[in-house]
Amino acid sequence: MCILLSAGAAMSQKKFTFGPKIGVDFTHFWGKHTENIKGVFNYQAGVFFEYRFTDKFSIAPEAVFAAQGANEDLYDTNLNTNTIEKDGYTQYNTNYVNIPVMFKYYVIPSLSIDLGPQLGINVYSKLTYKDCGHLAGTQDYKDNTKTVDVGAALGLTYNISDDVFVQGRYTLGLTKAFKTFEGKNGNAQIAIGYRF
Repeated sequence: MCILLSAGAAMSQKKFTFGPKIGVDFTHFWGKHTENIKGVFNYQAGVFFEYRFTDKFSIAPEAVFAAQGANEDLYDTNLNTNTIEKDGYTQYNTNYVNIPVMFKYYVIPSLSIDLGPQLGINVYSKLTYKDCGHLAGTQDYKDNTKTVDVGAALGLTYNISDDVFVQGRYTLGLTKAFKTFEGKNGNAQIAIGYRF
């Protein structure tokens, strides 16, 4: 860790950088009527741009394709035992092109605190369902998904070297993801990127 910190502190400061980033996400829904909904692991991939105003401050817009969604357990009452039992599940798959604009404050040359708004554009949504009565299927759910998703993001970026960095970030959705459902998006992510 000391070697990594020393390498990060010694790296040269480039005014403008850009490059690819990829990562793993843990996505979920939050808000009213989301008690039975569980988060799932997904992925993201895209590009970033960063402009350094000073040694301490920069702005970094991104364009990232992100697979998002969650699983909802379905329950029903067993009339024989008068108990509530799991009766199947619904899987929401919602894919977005997310455009976060991160304002970065460098605590030290190798570590920044990142904060900013995010605009998400829904490009594809589907619903997969199955119940214990063996009713199952997949349907297009885009008409029931809101086209635009607005969120706020907070995270950290650690510069391993001049070129390579890792990020941890959480994005909290501020608007409903669906037209008929109260759930909002939540996305915890870990990503790695390369600067040119």
